[in-house]
Parts: sequence; structure tokens; C-alpha cells
Amino acid sequence: MGADRTRREEPRETRKLRRRFGLLALLGALLVLAGIVGLIYTGVATLTSMFLFGWLLLIGGLVGLVQAFQSRESNYFWLAVIVAALNLAAGFVILRRPEASAEALTMFAALLFLVGGVFRLVGGLVVRGSNFGLALVQGAFGVLLGLLILSSWPGNSLYVIGTFFSLALLFDGLSLIAMGAGARRILGLVREDEAPSGPGAVDEAPRTALETAEKRAPEEQERSNN
Repeated sequence: MGADRTRREEPRETRKLRRRFGLLALLGALLVLAGIVGLIYTGVATLTSMFLFGWLLLIGGLVGLVQAFQSRESNYFWLAVIVAALNLAAGFVILRRPEASAEALTMFAALLFLVGGVFRLVGGLVVRGSNFGLALVQGAFGVLLGLLILSSWPGNSLYVIGTFFSLALLFDGLSLIAMGAGARRILGLVREDEAPSGPGAVDEAPRTALETAEKRAPEEQERSNN
């Protein structure tokens, strides 16, 4: 009864926020589940990510082409048309050849890790700032990861992209779960702070007000008679 009464007395906006944060945590749980399944079936996750990437490029190219023709009087009309055409061509190629696209994207990711790691190492050695050790560790990790990917390329292209994609889903889901659960906990603490301190405090406040009014009534009557 007390819990039902507290829930009824809870403001409507607070209930909406609690429901939305609950849905956010549920979405995070679904992302975590998808990330775990992707880590188990990395080949399927790689092909799925390639198809998603290809469709995103196709949709982005179509939208960019429509926007370019809507603003064809601008100075950047032909540049927008070229960019949209490149997106359409890249999306079409990825959807037609997802395995070859995964190999190319894996090579690009390996070179990105390698070049980024080298730049971090060189920058850390030259600058030697407060984060010198962290920069060296990040740079060495990037170089090592790039070399490991390149050493097994192209045989590893069927699981590298899928692994990265699944890890991204996993960590995004965990962050959403933490955000939703933390927000619901904060709303619960705020509700407890705003709630009455004791079990009978809800009924005690009107009773106290009534007693105060009864005490003031005779005093006001005496003043009016005087």
C-alpha cells in the first residue's frame, strides 16, 4: 500500500523520465547481447557491418544528390554531385563485393593504427609532456595492433572488422546500461529526499495544520471582541 501510494504521488514527469531511462537501459542490454553474439560469430558480424556500411553509403549518396539538385544554383553544386556520386559508387561496390570490401577496410584500419601509433610515439618523444608515458603506451599499442593485422592479412579480414564492430556494440551497450541505471538511481534518491521522513508524516502534516488553526481561532475571537 505504501509503495502504491508513493508511486501515485510521484510526479508525472518523473515517471516519464524513469520510463525513458528504463528504455535506455533496455536498449543497452540489446546492444550488449548483439556485441556478444558478434564476438562469437565474427564472420557474420563482418558481413553484416559491410552490408550496413554499404546501405548507409547508398542512402547518404541519394540524400546528398537530392540536396545538391535542390540547391543547384549554389557555387558548390558540382562538388556536392561528385561527393554524392562517390558515395553511391562506394555503396554499390561494397554491397556487390562485401568480402573484398572487408579486405580493403581491414588494410585501411591496419595502416591507420600503424601510422597513428608512430605519430603518437614520435609526438610523445618530442613533446615529453605530462602524459608522456600514456602517449608511449598508446603509440606502442597502435603500432603493435597494426603490425598484427598486417601480418595475417588478408586471411584475417573476415573477423577483424566484425570484432571491432562487436566490441563497439558491447561497450556502447554497457555505457547505456550504466547511464540508464545511474539516472534511475538518482531519480530514486531525489524522490526519497522529497518524500516525508516517517511513515505517518503524510497524515501528520494536515493534522498539525488543523491543530494550529484550532489554537489560533480562540485568539482571533478574543481580539475581535476587544
